[in-house]
Amino acid sequence: MGRIAQLWRTTTVRLTAMFILIFVVFSVLLLGLISYQSTIQIQRQQGDEIDREVSQLQRLDRARGFRAVIFTVDRLARQPGPGIYFLSDPTGQMIVGNVNELPRNVLQEPGTYSFNYERQGPFAEDTGPQRQGNAVVRSVALDSGLLLVVGRDVVERRGFTAIIFQGFLFGVGGILIFSVIAGGITAVRVLRRIDSIASTSRKIMSGNLSERIPVTKRNDEFDGLATSLNQMLDRIEQLLQGLKEVTDNVAHDLKTPLTRLRNKAEAALRDGADPAAQREALETTISESDKLIRTFNALLMIARAEAGAPSGAFADVDVSAVAEDVADLYGPVAEDAGMSLDTAVTEGIHLRANRELIGQALVNLVENALKYFEKGDRDDGKITIGARRSGDRVLIEVGDNGPGIPKEERKRVVERFVRLEKSRTEPGSGLGLSLVAAVARLHKGELRIEDNGPGVRAVIDLPGS
Repeated sequence: MGRIAQLWRTTTVRLTAMFILIFVVFSVLLLGLISYQSTIQIQRQQGDEIDREVSQLQRLDRARGFRAVIFTVDRLARQPGPGIYFLSDPTGQMIVGNVNELPRNVLQEPGTYSFNYERQGPFAEDTGPQRQGNAVVRSVALDSGLLLVVGRDVVERRGFTAIIFQGFLFGVGGILIFSVIAGGITAVRVLRRIDSIASTSRKIMSGNLSERIPVTKRNDEFDGLATSLNQMLDRIEQLLQGLKEVTDNVAHDLKTPLTRLRNKAEAALRDGADPAAQREALETTISESDKLIRTFNALLMIARAEAGAPSGAFADVDVSAVAEDVADLYGPVAEDAGMSLDTAVTEGIHLRANRELIGQALVNLVENALKYFEKGDRDDGKITIGARRSGDRVLIEVGDNGPGIPKEERKRVVERFVRLEKSRTEPGSGLGLSLVAAVARLHKGELRIEDNGPGVRAVIDLPGS
């Protein structure tokens, strides 16, 4: 009983029960209507048959006289079947027929009547048991003066009606049984799928983030829901894994500068330290603090981008103008570094985006190109900033002809705090490309690192609308 009560409390079982009730009520009404219409149709058919025989006998009386009528009625009365026939003289004395007697009012007033009767055998000399029944008759006075009664036994009709209603009851019973079985199977299958989702959820809440909801091959709405939830779980697992890695990386990468800060401050506070050493320690402390602030600012900006832009943060942005502004800002910086900065910007590219984050992403890409160009190897360094449309996509590109990034490292460099070995000597925290990738994801796009032959080309691929 406890399991049944638990099932009844579920929405699935209640909805199934409601649909079964609606189906049964509709089926009962439909079968009842069919049974009623069938009974009415049989009754109407019997009435039409009675009227047709009365009309035929009236025409026979007018055409051939009462003798023909007596002969015909006598022949009809001797035939087996539900027919009721009675022919009498004007005084009500029976001439021929197959019923013993009729109610007096049937012969006195022509019309349609229903009454119980006793029917004799087809021959007058029959002495067997008489048949009793209920009849519907019509009485008329013929032109010859004879009184004619024609009718039908309704017991047979009622038997047929009883068969119809018996079938109706069996049909209703079958519908109830079938509906309960079908509803039970449906409820059990639905509950089984829901239980699998609930079981997986409990495992995930217990700490096993690798669990996923089973997906069948039926590709139904539950599979669609399971697929969406699994994608959500994949994303949550990625974010949690990223958070763990960030925490580890922050602890590892910030430990060294914080240790240097402490050592410098401790050295400056030693007895006998000259003012110059103290001043140097303070300057170093400020410099290291600035680096830490930049790192935390980058982390906050990445978190802001990955959290999604708040309502109203997106607006119509002229991407072409943003690219030109970044080129104007870093053109002199590139000249000082012995490099040239060119643009390949298509005018009039507009995009619904966050202008600040798009600009910051471009700045990070340009600064990376400037930072990692190896001046000692060549003196023709070149950076190209581009913005163009490709079908329904908007591509924002920053390319250089520097040393490039090995193909096997291109996916890894966009992770937080990841720095390649040859860039360890350069200042930085390894968050620049991570921020660019986060900005691209915020705008429903992606960051691709491609070969520029030589050098590297970073492409921010965004949807155009």
